[in-house]
Amino acid sequence: MTTQFISLDWGTTSFRAYRVGSDGSILETIAAAEGIMAVKDGAFDEVLESHIGAWDAGMPIVASGMVTSRQGWVELPYVPCPANVNTIAGAVLRHKTKRGRSIHFIPGVSSRNADGTPDVARGEETQIIGASQGGAEHFLTPGTHCKWIDVNNGEISAFYTYMTGEVFALLKNHSILGRLMTGDRFSDAAFERGVRNALKDPSGFLHRIFSARTLALFDEMPGDDISSYLSGQVIGTEIGHAITRNSNSAHYTILASPALATHYVTAMKIAGLSVGFGDPTVAVKGQRLIAKTAGIIP
Repeated sequence: MTTQFISLDWGTTSFRAYRVGSDGSILETIAAAEGIMAVKDGAFDEVLESHIGAWDAGMPIVASGMVTSRQGWVELPYVPCPANVNTIAGAVLRHKTKRGRSIHFIPGVSSRNADGTPDVARGEETQIIGASQGGAEHFLTPGTHCKWIDVNNGEISAFYTYMTGEVFALLKNHSILGRLMTGDRFSDAAFERGVRNALKDPSGFLHRIFSARTLALFDEMPGDDISSYLSGQVIGTEIGHAITRNSNSAHYTILASPALATHYVTAMKIAGLSVGFGDPTVAVKGQRLIAKTAGIIP
């Protein structure tokens, strides 16, 4: 099958490139732990070619993610919500690489919280465009900064960011809570205990997380379980706050790798929510829809 375009998902910590066929199928994948923060002195051209240099330089590249942020290759303004495939496609920027490749950068989107505070997303908007089926929908994109995204008839109406993954990493690696952790083995029981404690008292986060130390001090939880317990505390707190905006009958679709999505599904089911898995590679479908709308591909 012939290649229609090259899909580029370039985030803060990871690089993913896909060679996409004329029917939208993924023909080849390249992944590396070389996100935008690992690119030195703005050498994005060189890093790109180091990964996809063997691919046809005549194929258009469609790129989304933090590559269009202030720390990325180019900085694009955010498209304000409500945002859909047409408004996002209308803001795509074409760029020529040093090798002469045509790369088309997809912008992020912005939203305003109830108090007027801005919120932003880059990359998730492309996932949503690819995943939306119409009607009222609710999506989650877990990760370093988890997004809870509300969609109506294919239009992103609002979203909310939780710094869950980053806070967990900071607490584990740079606070006293990590001192008694003795391993990274995942414990389902410890994770679920943390989730249940958090859901009982979402507003008491700063008090509750100290138990990740005291339970180990009093030999009431093995050191190998503390990391899972703290993860449950952090994710449970996020869920406890986020679900206050929607009815209990809302269904949520999680767009993430199976390993991370499974933890969220477990936690959300404990909270009594309806939740399911989405396609973790749906960003490619979203890029293809945006590229078609923008006239990049037929």
